[in-house]
Amino acid sequence: MLALFHTILYLPIFNLFVWLYNVIPGHDVGLVILAITILVRLILWPLTSASIKSQRALQDLQPKMAAIKLEYANDKQKQTQAIMEMYKNNKVNPLASCLPMLVQLPILIALYTVLQDGLHSKNLADSLYPFISNPGTISQISLGFLNMATPNTVLAILAGAAQYFQAKTMMRKSPPKQAGEGAKDEAMMAMMNKQMLYLMPIMTVVIGFKLPGGLTLYWFFGTLLMIAQQMWLSKKYQPKDGVIEGEIVK
Repeated sequence: MLALFHTILYLPIFNLFVWLYNVIPGHDVGLVILAITILVRLILWPLTSASIKSQRALQDLQPKMAAIKLEYANDKQKQTQAIMEMYKNNKVNPLASCLPMLVQLPILIALYTVLQDGLHSKNLADSLYPFISNPGTISQISLGFLNMATPNTVLAILAGAAQYFQAKTMMRKSPPKQAGEGAKDEAMMAMMNKQMLYLMPIMTVVIGFKLPGGLTLYWFFGTLLMIAQQMWLSKKYQPKDGVIEGEIVK
């Protein structure tokens, strides 16, 4: 498994990192990380788009889900069947929102290892493809003062702030009061999402205090790009008059 991870993820990202360092004017490692972030986001664009649209659709379906739970409050089997039918008719996959994070996790691990080796100029010769020039050493400094190899408090705080804003834009709406008892589960989910709104940014800052500045910078850039993608998709796929495409379950 480690050999597969090394071959499929570590080596390509490492060589891309060194190649970008060689070709970017000024050999600024911060710009290298920005370029890698953009490339990763482009690769993940289809998955992320599906995830964002799924989350938006799930939010819009909350009143209908609350009504179903009220109607079938005493029959969990029919309740589950009706909810699954609602997902099917509205072309919503509730699991789609998990895919980007699952895919990005091994990329984050690989990038962490790449930064550890690349910024300390370790294993350069051993890990480079034959067609990639060896720069000898890689400068850890970006913009003349940011050290990408050591933890950076400012970058950690910026990453946490970006995480908060990103979560805020996708925050689950509270269910309508008229949904009655059927809205209890939805109200609980809304409350959990509100808690995560603050918990995730705090965790990002705490973890960022211990990570290399380069990885925190990657997370900051990636979150900003995610926010931009969310805003663009929300505007592009905004349902007319609040109506979701597909047959509505009653």
